[in-house]
Amino acid sequence: MSARRCGVRRVAATVAAVLALGWAAGPADAAPKPGQGTPITVMTRNIYLGGDITRPLTATAGKTGGEALVAFGNANHALRGVVSQTDFPARSKLLAREVAATEPDMIGLQEVALWRSGPMQLAAIGVSNATTVDYDFLATLLADLAAIGEPYVAVNVQEESDVEGPSFLGNPFAGTMSDASDVRLTMRDVLLKRADDRVRVLASGGGHYAARLPFSVAEVTFQFIRGYNWADVRVGAKTLRVVNTHLESQFSFLALAQARELFAGAARVPGQEVVVLCDCNSDPLNHTTKPGDPTPHSAPYDFMTGPGGFTDEWLQFAPADQGWTSGLSEFVNDPDTSQIDHRIDLVLARGADGQALPADQGRIVGVDPANRSATGLWPSDHAGVVLRLRP
Repeated sequence: MSARRCGVRRVAATVAAVLALGWAAGPADAAPKPGQGTPITVMTRNIYLGGDITRPLTATAGKTGGEALVAFGNANHALRGVVSQTDFPARSKLLAREVAATEPDMIGLQEVALWRSGPMQLAAIGVSNATTVDYDFLATLLADLAAIGEPYVAVNVQEESDVEGPSFLGNPFAGTMSDASDVRLTMRDVLLKRADDRVRVLASGGGHYAARLPFSVAEVTFQFIRGYNWADVRVGAKTLRVVNTHLESQFSFLALAQARELFAGAARVPGQEVVVLCDCNSDPLNHTTKPGDPTPHSAPYDFMTGPGGFTDEWLQFAPADQGWTSGLSEFVNDPDTSQIDHRIDLVLARGADGQALPADQGRIVGVDPANRSATGLWPSDHAGVVLRLRP
Protein backbone atom coordinates (compact mmCIF):
# COMPACT_ATOMS: atom_id res chain seq x y z
CA MET A 1 0.00 0.00 0.00
CA SER A 2 1.41 3.37 -0.99
CA ALA A 3 1.92 6.17 1.49
CA ARG A 4 -0.31 8.35 -0.63
CA ARG A 5 -3.08 5.78 -0.50
CA CYS A 6 -2.92 5.72 3.30
CA GLY A 7 -2.97 9.49 3.43
CA VAL A 8 -5.86 10.13 1.07
CA ARG A 9 -8.19 7.19 1.61
CA ARG A 10 -10.38 8.88 4.20
CA VAL A 11 -10.49 12.12 2.23
CA ALA A 12 -11.33 10.31 -1.00
CA ALA A 13 -14.15 8.33 0.60
CA THR A 14 -15.63 11.43 2.22
CA VAL A 15 -15.48 13.53 -0.91
CA ALA A 16 -16.88 10.69 -3.02
CA ALA A 17 -19.88 10.45 -0.72
CA VAL A 18 -20.51 14.20 -1.01
CA LEU A 19 -20.15 14.30 -4.81
CA ALA A 20 -22.42 11.29 -5.16
CA LEU A 21 -25.34 13.36 -3.88
CA GLY A 22 -25.70 15.36 -7.08
CA TRP A 23 -24.09 18.05 -9.19
CA ALA A 24 -21.44 19.63 -7.01
CA ALA A 25 -21.77 23.38 -6.62
CA GLY A 26 -18.97 25.32 -8.28
CA PRO A 27 -17.21 28.25 -6.62
CA ALA A 28 -19.05 31.56 -6.55
CA ASP A 29 -16.85 33.11 -9.22
CA ALA A 30 -17.54 30.23 -11.63
CA ALA A 31 -20.83 31.76 -12.82
CA PRO A 32 -20.94 32.36 -16.59
CA LYS A 33 -19.27 35.62 -17.61
CA PRO A 34 -20.09 37.84 -20.59
CA GLY A 35 -18.66 36.37 -23.78
CA GLN A 36 -18.66 32.77 -22.59
CA GLY A 37 -20.23 30.34 -25.01
CA THR A 38 -23.11 27.91 -24.92
CA PRO A 39 -22.29 25.19 -22.39
CA ILE A 40 -21.56 21.58 -23.29
CA THR A 41 -21.59 18.81 -20.69
CA VAL A 42 -19.13 15.98 -21.26
CA MET A 43 -18.46 12.67 -19.53
CA THR A 44 -15.48 10.34 -19.67
CA ARG A 45 -16.41 6.82 -18.56
CA ASN A 46 -14.42 3.59 -18.52
CA ILE A 47 -17.23 1.03 -18.24
CA TYR A 48 -14.86 -1.91 -17.47
CA LEU A 49 -14.50 -4.92 -19.71
CA GLY A 50 -15.44 -7.19 -16.81
CA GLY A 51 -12.20 -8.85 -15.66
CA ASP A 52 -8.42 -8.56 -15.48
CA ILE A 53 -7.31 -9.05 -19.06
CA THR A 54 -3.73 -9.70 -17.95
CA ARG A 55 -4.76 -12.84 -16.03
CA PRO A 56 -4.10 -15.30 -18.92
CA LEU A 57 -0.85 -13.56 -19.86
CA THR A 58 0.47 -13.60 -16.30
CA ALA A 59 -0.35 -17.30 -16.04
CA THR A 60 1.96 -18.14 -18.95
CA ALA A 61 5.00 -16.24 -17.63
CA GLY A 62 8.10 -18.45 -17.77
CA LYS A 63 6.25 -21.27 -19.56
CA THR A 64 6.53 -22.48 -23.14
CA GLY A 65 4.86 -24.93 -25.50
CA GLY A 66 2.10 -27.14 -24.14
CA GLU A 67 2.65 -26.00 -20.56
CA ALA A 68 2.01 -22.39 -21.59
CA LEU A 69 -1.08 -23.38 -23.57
CA VAL A 70 -2.58 -25.27 -20.63
CA ALA A 71 -1.88 -22.38 -18.28
CA PHE A 72 -3.41 -19.91 -20.73
CA GLY A 73 -6.54 -22.00 -21.33
CA ASN A 74 -7.24 -22.45 -17.64
CA ALA A 75 -6.59 -18.79 -16.83
CA ASN A 76 -8.73 -17.68 -19.78
CA HIS A 77 -11.54 -19.85 -18.45
CA ALA A 78 -11.18 -18.16 -15.06
CA LEU A 79 -11.23 -14.72 -16.70
CA ARG A 80 -14.40 -15.53 -18.60
CA GLY A 81 -15.96 -16.66 -15.32
CA VAL A 82 -15.11 -13.33 -13.71
CA VAL A 83 -16.75 -11.52 -16.64
CA SER A 84 -19.97 -13.38 -15.91
CA GLN A 85 -19.63 -12.64 -12.21
CA THR A 86 -19.19 -8.91 -12.77
CA ASP A 87 -22.50 -9.00 -14.64
CA PHE A 88 -22.51 -6.20 -17.20
CA PRO A 89 -26.28 -6.38 -17.78
CA ALA A 90 -26.73 -5.36 -14.13
CA ARG A 91 -23.93 -2.79 -14.21
CA SER A 92 -25.25 -1.25 -17.41
CA LYS A 93 -28.44 -0.20 -15.64
CA LEU A 94 -26.33 1.57 -13.01
CA LEU A 95 -24.36 3.36 -15.72
CA ALA A 96 -27.61 4.42 -17.38
CA ARG A 97 -28.75 5.96 -14.09
CA GLU A 98 -25.53 7.99 -13.91
CA VAL A 99 -26.19 9.34 -17.38
CA ALA A 100 -29.81 10.16 -16.51
CA ALA A 101 -28.66 12.09 -13.43
CA THR A 102 -26.15 14.25 -15.31
CA GLU A 103 -27.42 14.28 -18.93
CA PRO A 104 -24.08 14.80 -20.69
CA ASP A 105 -24.22 16.03 -24.27
CA MET A 106 -21.21 13.90 -25.26
CA ILE A 107 -19.84 10.77 -23.60
CA GLY A 108 -16.45 9.16 -24.22
CA LEU A 109 -16.67 5.46 -23.34
CA GLN A 110 -13.68 3.16 -22.93
CA GLU A 111 -13.55 -0.66 -22.59
CA VAL A 112 -16.82 -1.12 -24.45
CA ALA A 113 -16.33 -4.86 -24.73
CA LEU A 114 -17.86 -7.28 -27.18
CA TRP A 115 -17.46 -10.82 -25.81
CA ARG A 116 -18.06 -13.71 -28.21
CA SER A 117 -17.46 -17.46 -28.12
CA GLY A 118 -17.25 -20.43 -30.46
CA PRO A 119 -15.85 -23.94 -30.82
CA MET A 120 -12.30 -24.33 -29.55
CA GLN A 121 -9.68 -24.40 -32.32
CA LEU A 122 -6.29 -25.22 -30.86
CA ALA A 123 -4.84 -25.34 -34.37
CA ALA A 124 -5.98 -21.75 -35.05
CA ILE A 125 -4.85 -19.77 -32.02
CA GLY A 126 -4.97 -16.09 -32.81
CA VAL A 127 -7.65 -16.38 -35.50
CA SER A 128 -10.60 -14.24 -34.42
CA ASN A 129 -13.64 -16.02 -35.85
CA ALA A 130 -15.97 -16.80 -32.92
CA THR A 131 -19.45 -15.43 -33.68
CA THR A 132 -21.77 -16.25 -30.77
CA VAL A 133 -22.38 -12.99 -28.91
CA ASP A 134 -22.24 -13.43 -25.15
CA TYR A 135 -22.13 -9.75 -24.12
CA ASP A 136 -22.35 -6.66 -26.32
CA PHE A 137 -21.73 -3.82 -23.87
CA LEU A 138 -22.65 -1.09 -26.35
CA ALA A 139 -25.98 -2.58 -27.39
CA THR A 140 -26.90 -3.27 -23.78
CA LEU A 141 -26.10 0.23 -22.56
CA LEU A 142 -27.89 1.97 -25.43
CA ALA A 143 -30.98 -0.18 -24.80
CA ASP A 144 -30.91 0.59 -21.07
CA LEU A 145 -30.60 4.31 -21.76
CA ALA A 146 -33.52 4.23 -24.17
CA ALA A 147 -35.60 2.23 -21.69
CA ILE A 148 -35.38 5.01 -19.09
CA GLY A 149 -36.09 7.77 -21.56
CA GLU A 150 -32.48 8.90 -22.05
CA PRO A 151 -31.72 7.99 -25.68
CA TYR A 152 -28.17 8.34 -26.99
CA VAL A 153 -26.65 7.56 -30.36
CA ALA A 154 -23.20 6.23 -31.18
CA VAL A 155 -21.36 8.91 -33.14
CA ASN A 156 -18.28 6.77 -33.71
CA VAL A 157 -17.34 3.23 -32.69
CA GLN A 158 -13.61 2.60 -32.91
CA GLU A 159 -12.67 -1.08 -32.80
CA GLU A 160 -9.34 -1.66 -31.10
CA SER A 161 -7.91 -5.10 -30.23
CA ASP A 162 -9.79 -8.16 -31.45
CA VAL A 163 -8.26 -11.22 -29.80
CA GLU A 164 -9.36 -14.83 -29.42
CA GLY A 165 -7.94 -17.76 -27.50
CA PRO A 166 -8.83 -21.14 -26.00
CA SER A 167 -10.67 -21.46 -22.71
CA PHE A 168 -10.93 -24.76 -20.85
CA LEU A 169 -10.54 -26.63 -17.58
CA GLY A 170 -7.96 -29.36 -17.16
CA ASN A 171 -5.32 -30.46 -19.68
CA PRO A 172 -6.14 -31.37 -23.28
CA PHE A 173 -2.83 -33.23 -23.58
CA ALA A 174 -3.72 -35.48 -20.64
CA GLY A 175 -7.30 -36.14 -21.71
CA THR A 176 -8.76 -34.23 -18.73
CA MET A 177 -10.11 -31.20 -20.57
CA SER A 178 -13.67 -29.97 -20.02
CA ASP A 179 -15.84 -26.92 -20.74
CA ALA A 180 -13.78 -26.04 -23.81
CA SER A 181 -14.43 -23.14 -26.17
CA ASP A 182 -12.73 -20.24 -27.86
CA VAL A 183 -13.30 -16.87 -26.21
CA ARG A 184 -13.11 -13.71 -28.29
CA LEU A 185 -12.79 -10.18 -26.93
CA THR A 186 -13.22 -7.15 -29.16
CA MET A 187 -12.37 -3.87 -27.43
CA ARG A 188 -14.00 -0.64 -28.57
CA ASP A 189 -13.86 3.04 -27.72
CA VAL A 190 -17.16 4.79 -28.35
CA LEU A 191 -18.33 8.38 -28.60
CA LEU A 192 -21.98 8.84 -27.69
CA LYS A 193 -24.15 11.91 -28.24
CA ARG A 194 -27.41 12.72 -26.56
CA ALA A 195 -30.20 12.14 -29.09
CA ASP A 196 -31.35 15.73 -29.47
CA ASP A 197 -30.42 18.70 -31.64
CA ARG A 198 -28.67 20.76 -28.99
CA VAL A 199 -25.28 19.49 -30.20
CA ARG A 200 -24.90 18.75 -33.92
CA VAL A 201 -22.24 16.40 -35.29
CA LEU A 202 -20.46 17.79 -38.35
CA ALA A 203 -17.89 15.03 -38.88
CA SER A 204 -16.37 12.09 -37.03
CA GLY A 205 -13.61 9.53 -37.31
CA GLY A 206 -11.04 7.45 -35.49
CA GLY A 207 -7.78 5.57 -35.76
CA HIS A 208 -5.19 3.33 -34.13
CA TYR A 209 -1.92 4.19 -32.47
CA ALA A 210 1.28 2.92 -34.04
CA ALA A 211 2.67 2.36 -30.51
CA ARG A 212 1.36 -1.07 -29.45
CA LEU A 213 1.93 -3.70 -26.79
CA PRO A 214 3.11 -7.09 -28.16
CA PHE A 215 2.40 -10.36 -26.34
CA SER A 216 2.56 -14.06 -27.15
CA VAL A 217 0.28 -17.03 -26.53
CA ALA A 218 1.55 -20.53 -27.32
CA GLU A 219 4.30 -18.98 -29.46
CA VAL A 220 1.78 -16.93 -31.47
CA THR A 221 2.49 -13.19 -31.29
CA PHE A 222 -0.30 -10.67 -30.92
CA GLN A 223 -0.39 -6.90 -30.55
CA PHE A 224 -2.70 -5.16 -28.13
CA ILE A 225 -4.04 -2.25 -30.17
CA ARG A 226 -5.32 1.02 -28.73
CA GLY A 227 -6.73 4.02 -30.50
CA TYR A 228 -9.05 7.01 -30.39
CA ASN A 229 -12.14 8.52 -31.95
CA TRP A 230 -13.27 12.08 -32.48
CA ALA A 231 -16.22 14.19 -33.52
CA ASP A 232 -16.43 17.79 -34.69
CA VAL A 233 -19.59 19.22 -33.16
CA ARG A 234 -21.50 22.47 -33.26
CA VAL A 235 -22.59 23.95 -29.92
CA GLY A 236 -24.35 27.28 -30.19
CA ALA A 237 -22.10 29.46 -32.32
CA LYS A 238 -18.96 27.38 -31.69
CA THR A 239 -17.44 24.38 -33.40
CA LEU A 240 -15.25 22.15 -31.25
CA ARG A 241 -13.62 18.77 -31.52
CA VAL A 242 -14.34 16.10 -28.92
CA VAL A 243 -11.77 13.30 -28.75
CA ASN A 244 -12.05 10.03 -26.82
CA THR A 245 -9.15 7.69 -26.05
CA HIS A 246 -7.79 4.99 -23.74
CA LEU A 247 -4.01 5.01 -23.37
CA GLU A 248 -1.91 1.93 -22.60
CA SER A 249 -2.06 0.71 -18.99
CA GLN A 250 0.84 -1.74 -18.85
CA PHE A 251 3.77 0.52 -19.76
CA SER A 252 4.02 4.28 -19.39
CA PHE A 253 6.49 4.59 -22.26
CA LEU A 254 3.76 3.26 -24.58
CA ALA A 255 1.11 5.53 -23.05
CA LEU A 256 3.45 8.49 -23.59
CA ALA A 257 4.12 7.50 -27.21
CA GLN A 258 0.38 7.19 -27.82
CA ALA A 259 -0.26 10.60 -26.23
CA ARG A 260 2.35 12.11 -28.52
CA GLU A 261 0.62 10.57 -31.55
CA LEU A 262 -2.77 11.86 -30.44
CA PHE A 263 -1.59 15.39 -29.76
CA ALA A 264 0.23 15.54 -33.09
CA GLY A 265 -2.84 14.22 -34.91
CA ALA A 266 -6.52 14.06 -33.98
CA ALA A 267 -6.23 16.43 -31.01
CA ARG A 268 -4.28 19.04 -32.99
CA VAL A 269 -6.83 21.40 -34.54
CA PRO A 270 -5.35 24.92 -34.67
CA GLY A 271 -7.80 27.74 -34.08
CA GLN A 272 -10.52 25.48 -32.67
CA GLU A 273 -11.55 24.36 -29.20
CA VAL A 274 -10.61 20.74 -28.48
CA VAL A 275 -11.82 18.56 -25.60
CA VAL A 276 -10.12 15.22 -24.86
CA LEU A 277 -11.99 12.60 -22.83
CA CYS A 278 -9.74 9.81 -21.69
CA ASP A 279 -8.74 7.02 -19.43
CA CYS A 280 -5.20 8.36 -19.68
CA ASN A 281 -3.61 5.72 -17.42
CA SER A 282 -1.33 8.44 -16.05
CA ASP A 283 -1.65 9.69 -12.49
CA PRO A 284 -0.19 13.21 -12.11
CA LEU A 285 0.91 12.41 -8.54
CA ASN A 286 2.57 9.08 -9.31
CA HIS A 287 6.16 9.56 -10.44
CA THR A 288 7.20 5.93 -9.95
CA THR A 289 8.47 3.59 -12.68
CA LYS A 290 8.13 -0.12 -13.41
CA PRO A 291 10.91 -2.64 -14.01
CA GLY A 292 11.82 -2.44 -17.68
CA ASP A 293 10.03 0.88 -18.11
CA PRO A 294 12.00 3.96 -17.01
CA THR A 295 9.13 6.30 -17.93
CA PRO A 296 7.32 7.67 -14.84
CA HIS A 297 3.63 6.94 -14.58
CA SER A 298 2.99 10.69 -14.55
CA ALA A 299 4.88 11.33 -17.81
CA PRO A 300 1.93 11.14 -20.26
CA TYR A 301 -0.07 13.53 -18.07
CA ASP A 302 2.90 15.89 -17.79
CA PHE A 303 3.29 15.88 -21.57
CA MET A 304 -0.39 16.48 -22.30
CA THR A 305 -0.72 19.31 -19.77
CA GLY A 306 2.77 20.80 -20.20
CA PRO A 307 3.69 24.15 -21.76
CA GLY A 308 1.57 24.82 -24.81
CA GLY A 309 -0.57 21.78 -24.03
CA PHE A 310 -4.04 21.17 -22.66
CA THR A 311 -5.67 22.13 -19.37
CA ASP A 312 -6.77 19.54 -16.83
CA GLU A 313 -10.34 20.82 -16.66
CA TRP A 314 -11.24 19.16 -13.35
CA LEU A 315 -8.73 21.49 -11.71
CA GLN A 316 -10.69 24.44 -13.12
CA PHE A 317 -13.61 23.23 -11.05
CA ALA A 318 -12.33 21.49 -7.90
CA PRO A 319 -9.09 20.34 -6.20
CA ALA A 320 -7.39 17.17 -7.40
CA ASP A 321 -8.22 15.26 -4.21
CA GLN A 322 -11.92 15.64 -5.00
CA GLY A 323 -11.44 13.93 -8.36
CA TRP A 324 -10.06 10.42 -7.64
CA THR A 325 -11.38 7.95 -10.20
CA SER A 326 -9.57 4.62 -10.06
CA GLY A 327 -8.76 1.76 -7.72
CA LEU A 328 -11.69 -0.64 -7.28
CA SER A 329 -11.04 -4.39 -7.44
CA GLU A 330 -11.42 -6.77 -10.35
CA PHE A 331 -14.69 -8.05 -8.91
CA VAL A 332 -16.16 -4.52 -8.41
CA ASN A 333 -17.85 -5.68 -5.21
CA ASP A 334 -15.73 -3.61 -2.82
CA PRO A 335 -17.56 -2.69 0.40
CA ASP A 336 -16.89 1.02 -0.16
CA THR A 337 -14.94 3.39 -2.41
CA SER A 338 -11.91 3.80 -0.14
CA GLN A 339 -9.72 2.05 -2.73
CA ILE A 340 -10.39 4.84 -5.24
CA ASP A 341 -7.31 6.94 -4.58
CA HIS A 342 -5.80 8.11 -7.85
CA ARG A 343 -6.86 10.14 -10.84
CA ILE A 344 -6.36 8.81 -14.35
CA ASP A 345 -9.75 9.54 -15.93
CA LEU A 346 -9.49 13.07 -17.27
CA VAL A 347 -11.16 15.82 -19.24
CA LEU A 348 -8.49 17.88 -20.99
CA ALA A 349 -9.24 20.93 -23.09
CA ARG A 350 -7.64 23.72 -25.05
CA GLY A 351 -9.45 26.82 -26.25
CA ALA A 352 -8.91 28.32 -29.67
CA ASP A 353 -6.68 30.88 -27.92
CA GLY A 354 -4.69 28.14 -26.16
CA GLN A 355 -6.30 28.83 -22.80
CA ALA A 356 -8.50 26.72 -20.52
CA LEU A 357 -12.24 26.42 -21.05
CA PRO A 358 -14.35 27.57 -18.08
CA ALA A 359 -15.81 24.64 -16.12
CA ASP A 360 -18.74 25.68 -13.95
CA GLN A 361 -20.29 22.37 -12.90
CA GLY A 362 -18.80 18.97 -12.20
CA ARG A 363 -19.37 15.60 -10.66
CA ILE A 364 -17.61 12.32 -10.02
CA VAL A 365 -19.98 9.45 -10.85
CA GLY A 366 -19.75 5.78 -9.95
CA VAL A 367 -19.18 6.36 -6.23
CA ASP A 368 -22.74 6.53 -4.91
CA PRO A 369 -23.33 3.61 -2.48
CA ALA A 370 -27.03 3.73 -3.36
CA ASN A 371 -26.28 3.05 -7.03
CA ARG A 372 -25.07 -0.53 -6.77
CA SER A 373 -26.58 -3.74 -8.06
CA ALA A 374 -28.64 -6.09 -5.90
CA THR A 375 -25.48 -8.18 -5.42
CA GLY A 376 -23.35 -5.18 -4.41
CA LEU A 377 -21.58 -4.47 -7.71
CA TRP A 378 -20.38 -0.96 -8.51
CA PRO A 379 -21.04 0.35 -12.04
CA SER A 380 -17.36 -0.05 -13.02
CA ASP A 381 -13.89 -0.44 -11.54
CA HIS A 382 -13.43 3.27 -12.35
CA ALA A 383 -15.38 6.33 -11.40
CA GLY A 384 -16.31 8.73 -14.17
CA VAL A 385 -15.89 12.47 -14.61
CA VAL A 386 -18.66 14.82 -15.75
CA LEU A 387 -17.96 18.50 -16.42
CA ARG A 388 -19.94 21.35 -17.90
CA LEU A 389 -17.67 23.46 -20.07
CA ARG A 390 -18.29 26.80 -21.72
CA PRO A 391 -16.31 26.97 -24.96
